[in-house]
Amino acid sequence: MRKQEIVKNLKEKFLNSEGVFVTSFRRFTVAESNEIRKLIREKGGEFRVVKNTLIRLASQETPAQPINDYIEGPTALVIAYKDPVEIAKVLNKFIKEHPSLQLKGFVIQGKGFEASAIEELVKLPPKEVLLAQFLGTLQAPIANFIGVLSAIIRNFLYVLKAIEEKKAKGE
Repeated sequence: MRKQEIVKNLKEKFLNSEGVFVTSFRRFTVAESNEIRKLIREKGGEFRVVKNTLIRLASQETPAQPINDYIEGPTALVIAYKDPVEIAKVLNKFIKEHPSLQLKGFVIQGKGFEASAIEELVKLPPKEVLLAQFLGTLQAPIANFIGVLSAIIRNFLYVLKAIEEKKAKGE
């Protein structure tokens, strides 16, 4: 019964996550484990050691299913509930400082990536910045169009003002 609860709980986590990172550990100390758990939690994620068979069962019919390609040996998952880019940055830095933890691969929005792809992921700006850039791109044509319209009206008013001044001098 306990295994069924773990699978159900993990499946819910997969369904509510933005991304899942699969790590492997060897000679990983309790202090390192506590440190990575704290760092991940601060960024809106969870570091969890789970048996491979339970991971495979829980990931079925979820966006996290591609993680099965990366599961081998002692496995710990990093589940990102918020911004996977921020979690990736923390994880990447930690792995470079602690070689006992290794990234096997990760899944974001149902697509699996090899571990080497994390270098490209960590170069991305945070989600809020990307959204702001996107909105700026959407607003630019509208703002330019309004600028053109206002310039036409402004130029028309200058012409009217010039005609008015010319008539005032002519009288």
